[in-house]
Amino acid sequence: MNNSVLPIIMAGGSGSRLWPLSRQLNPKQFLALGNTDESMLQTSINRLENLNLLNPLIICNEEHRFIAAEQLRQLGNNDSSIILEPVSRNTAPAITLAALHSIQNGNDPFLLILAADHHIENNKAFEAAVSNAFKLASTGKLVTFGIKPTHPETGYGYISMGEELEYGGYAVRSFVEKPDASTAQKYIASGDYLWNSGMFMFKASHYLEELKKYHVDIFNACEKSLNSCSTDSSFIRIDSDSFKSCPDISVDYAVMEKTTSAAMVSLDAGWSDIGSWSALWAISDKSDSGNVLKGDILAHDTNNTYVHSDNRLIATVGIDNLIVIETKDAVLIAHKDKVQDVKKIVDQLKINGRTEHLLHREVYRPWGAYDSIDKGERYQVKRITVKPGAKLSVQMHHHRAEHWIVVSGTAKVTNGENTYLVTENQSTYIPIGQVHALENPGVIPLELIEVQSGSYLGEDDIVRFEDKYGRA
Repeated sequence: MNNSVLPIIMAGGSGSRLWPLSRQLNPKQFLALGNTDESMLQTSINRLENLNLLNPLIICNEEHRFIAAEQLRQLGNNDSSIILEPVSRNTAPAITLAALHSIQNGNDPFLLILAADHHIENNKAFEAAVSNAFKLASTGKLVTFGIKPTHPETGYGYISMGEELEYGGYAVRSFVEKPDASTAQKYIASGDYLWNSGMFMFKASHYLEELKKYHVDIFNACEKSLNSCSTDSSFIRIDSDSFKSCPDISVDYAVMEKTTSAAMVSLDAGWSDIGSWSALWAISDKSDSGNVLKGDILAHDTNNTYVHSDNRLIATVGIDNLIVIETKDAVLIAHKDKVQDVKKIVDQLKINGRTEHLLHREVYRPWGAYDSIDKGERYQVKRITVKPGAKLSVQMHHHRAEHWIVVSGTAKVTNGENTYLVTENQSTYIPIGQVHALENPGVIPLELIEVQSGSYLGEDDIVRFEDKYGRA
């Protein structure tokens, strides 16, 4: 392996089957799942440390940009760029953006396409497969990684293996859709089918050449959107209108099923896409009773069960094969055999106009976080934490007034024409329509209680005039 390989980590997706932990504005790739305190994105980046690759390029939804940037900062990675997708358009456009960006300034790296939400148990086996994929891609192949199946899974697509190639690779005979149970059993029995991982390795220019043969509309839309991009710190903001015209299609459909250059390497490394609560239970460390217990849990006569508590004591008695998930604003109880249907609950939340699928009660912002601890018809109470040196936008509200009570630290408050400090046990009042801002000038976190009152308390009642995070 050499440093001509650019890792592309795709961090889109909503992870709705892992609700209520995974939310639209804080999906599973940014959560610490399994047996680690790192997020799945951070684990995906750290998995590459022994391969001597270029700094990874991250692709994520614009709504997730601050979470992604903060998690890179926590790793000490300040050199990676983040391409922001204004809308989701599936894997083919995302990979095309990465390929076009990578060939700028006369470069032409090999691209290692990875997902931010995959679990891999055996890192040595992963590194060996990446090395084989690089060698195979160097011969002009578009390489995909096929996962050696452990059971007849109906939730994955499959790849049919063709003739054996050099470097432990195989030609790709065909890609097949997610099968029913009997078909999956036949695939496993034949030994000729591997799970489709959605990971790839190929030279950037070769991928773009093949794409133009079969889907020049994707190439043109992505090229136009990138030609009109702007750079803001580590963020690459593409042109929204151009990208919205791009077809919504996977790289399998757009290129891999059509090209004559498709090849595959086998990966047997304890892989999982953690696409459900039962999949997360399967890869987690368990007790002698087969339980995975996260948080404040008391379990009696409980077996083969996953219990997660964010805030309070959960006690279980006489249960088996269940999933129990508690967050500040929701509780999920499901049988392990039915967890694929969690998405139907998320769909129901959307239909009913609720917000529990969008965000948690505690919401992270680039300046800190807020927790909506109480809410009534004309009032809302939030606990706000502002990082040292951080500042909220200069803003105004049409429908609500705000009272701020400082609990710890010091607040620098702009209230109309006046700017002043508010310290512990002091408070201030922001009238409706008043232009205001909140800043932490100190070296410790600022914590305050905000009491909002008014006829409308939605987050969209914010008119920003100035913002250091590019949201104005």
